Amino acid sequence: MATLGLMSVSSDFSQKETLERLQAAITAAGMMVFARIDHAAGAAAAGLSLRPTELLIFGNAKAGTPLMQSEQSIGIDLPLKALVYEDAAGKVWLTYNDPDWLARRHGIAGAPTVAVMVSALKTLATKATHAP
Repeated sequence: MATLGLMSVSSDFSQKETLERLQAAITAAGMMVFARIDHAAGAAAAGLSLRPTELLIFGNAKAGTPLMQSEQSIGIDLPLKALVYEDAAGKVWLTYNDPDWLARRHGIAGAPTVAVMVSALKTLATKATHAP
């Protein structure tokens, strides 16, 4: 499913397991995880409730740098991000920005790196959300 440049994939696993599987897949693919942000923990610290919701920020300079060399403004959207959350019905989702959409947003056309990113993210999402 794609909405406003977002790709969302339902998961067969819990929110925590999906996030752990995603982080392992990212690392196995040779990418770096820069940050893991637990939005639910932040909400709890503020006295608020939020269903399990965590963000991973990750990437690979070999993929992102050529895009920023082409159009530096894409740096606002890089490194890549993936949100893993549980919805009101208890369903777990992995959502990320579509690299094609990001490239169009920043006026980058025909960059081969974008196709590689699209494929890599699809593979990562599948590994994180579905059993082999």
